[in-house]
Amino acid sequence: MSLQTDIEALYDAEPAAVDRAEALKRFSEFKFFLNRGEVRAAEKKGDVWTVNHWVKKGILLGFRIGALEDVSIDRRFRFFDRSTYPLKTLTAGDGIRLVPGGSSIRDGAYVARGVVCMPPMYINTGAYVDEGTMVDSHALVGSCAQVGKRVHISAAAQIGGVLEPVGAMPVIIEDDVLIGGNCGIYEGTIVSRRAVIAAGVIITGGTALYDAVNERVYRKTPDAPLVVPENAVVVPGSRPLDTPWGRKSGLALSTPVVVKYRDAKTDAATALEESLR
Repeated sequence: MSLQTDIEALYDAEPAAVDRAEALKRFSEFKFFLNRGEVRAAEKKGDVWTVNHWVKKGILLGFRIGALEDVSIDRRFRFFDRSTYPLKTLTAGDGIRLVPGGSSIRDGAYVARGVVCMPPMYINTGAYVDEGTMVDSHALVGSCAQVGKRVHISAAAQIGGVLEPVGAMPVIIEDDVLIGGNCGIYEGTIVSRRAVIAAGVIITGGTALYDAVNERVYRKTPDAPLVVPENAVVVPGSRPLDTPWGRKSGLALSTPVVVKYRDAKTDAATALEESLR
């Protein structure tokens, strides 16, 4: 039987009927490939991102079969977590710059060579972070989030993961994207390559993205996630609350707005400093 078949069978089985020793063995094999980036919660096939449901099931299985254990540093620094998800084991040979100061990468996350982790940041299990990306201070890469090459996730930005439900698309950040400080990208949003998300922008699955350049509105549909267009420069905006009381009260709703598409000036302003890597 294949690893995928075994993981799906273990996930679907009644917990009482599962041989825990065998489940832990198969999960360990699964996590080996997850750590290497050889299995992913989502991947791009052609021009379309596809969810690998069985991979998300495998990650959830790990939580189910893991025992709660004491992983404290000492009596003053107490931590308790699932035995199946310790911190990721790294060496200098992995080529990941993990700066001292309270950052954590959970086992089961793929972090490629050349990634820079500034403290304190957190990368959760099932995440995929590709080469040359910087995860800045107080930033989060959630479980199952897929982050491309040369992405800058600025300070205090939150990249939601979307582990559950199993069929839901995780957040996707494609290559060469800049995510500004204090941004939040959630609920399966796809940020296409070379987009720039300015500081303070919040995008969720229910967000309407207004394109002032092309006079279009992008939304999530029942069949497709919200997609931020390639090269789009997105800033925080607002639109009136179009109800009698809203107009009377002068209320407005926050909304992201595409104000331009990348040009040479944008490229210069967002260029990565290679010496930092």
